[in-house]
Amino acid sequence: MSVTSLRPEMTAAEWQQRVELAACYRLLAHYRMTDLIYTHCTVRVPGEPGRFLINPYGHRWEEITASSLVKIDVEGNKIDDSPHRVNPAGFTIHSAVHMARHDAACVIHTHTRGGMAVASLKEGLLPLNQIALQFYGRLGIHDYEGIALDLDERERIIADLGTDKCGLLLRNHGLLTVGRTVAEAFNLMFYLERACEVQVATLSMGRDIVLPPQDVCEKVGAQYNQMNFDDGDLLLEWAAHLRMLDGIDPSYRN
Repeated sequence: MSVTSLRPEMTAAEWQQRVELAACYRLLAHYRMTDLIYTHCTVRVPGEPGRFLINPYGHRWEEITASSLVKIDVEGNKIDDSPHRVNPAGFTIHSAVHMARHDAACVIHTHTRGGMAVASLKEGLLPLNQIALQFYGRLGIHDYEGIALDLDERERIIADLGTDKCGLLLRNHGLLTVGRTVAEAFNLMFYLERACEVQVATLSMGRDIVLPPQDVCEKVGAQYNQMNFDDGDLLLEWAAHLRMLDGIDPSYRN
């Protein structure tokens, strides 16, 4: 899909944010965390309070580029001359987080097989392994209320996310992660999805499972919370992802 580059019209900071978000969409597509044209990743626009970038509704995530992203405000109004539509259901969830969690520059929401399966279990995400323990005590749960079109649901989403959670299990729906950067939100979603996949695989074996003692679970959860994932390691990981994308198809940078 051919898109005219908007780079000459952007500040350097906004363009960099656009490239990072476009990369995030391509990575989620590469790792098979898409739902065709549905669900969203959003990021704040640097220097423009109350504005953020979202995917053009109708594009496959493999097609998204920095220039095709749409700039909207917290009321869901387009504030640029993009010809593309925005999904109102995506706006409801993401605007809730962006309005209340000012540390959450990036928000990712997915409908994956593993994520929806685990979000449908009464127990939610179980502390079955070290990947899952990364989220022990750091993940909220939001009960399903139907397709997210009602703006009053935003208050309950924020209440369930709280001020210190890195993500949500959306009951009967999917997964959500938040990060100070696109790289951090993607890192959290990557490992949260892995934890859900491992849980589905483990429970499918029909054998007795072993859970770590509660004190060990709390210890590991606290360790991850204190580390907050070292920025140096995060940047190394993100750079490795971008090298892979550039080798496959660097058009996300357009």
